[in-house]
Amino acid sequence: MRRLILLALLLAAGCTPLQWTRQDTTPEQLRQDVAFCRQEAWREAQWRSSLFLNRSFGGTTVIDSRGRPIFVPYSPFGDPFGFPYYDEARLAHFCMRVKGYELVPVESAKADTIQPSEGGTPSGMP
Repeated sequence: MRRLILLALLLAAGCTPLQWTRQDTTPEQLRQDVAFCRQEAWREAQWRSSLFLNRSFGGTTVIDSRGRPIFVPYSPFGDPFGFPYYDEARLAHFCMRVKGYELVPVESAKADTIQPSEGGTPSGMP
């Protein structure tokens, strides 16, 4: 029973919305920094995956007894940092940390409340 409660708490904590924050940053600067970090992370991840094509599929290449290379998809011997989408997320996160941002939970009042649209907004558009 304790394991089930622990699992439920971990799942609930995993659903917490997060946001990047820094003391001296405006929302416009935050958007620019996030866009820059995502773009640079994408570029780096794509460059690295093009060097190691077998990594982009999440597998590894092994040599059989006759010396022939065999591609093994999703093997336990593969590189966990070789998948370009994981690399991209990891590099973007690193870039934001280097810029001085911290990832913190969103205030629950903001996260749970749906804000009404502005007066001149057509229906169906936020």
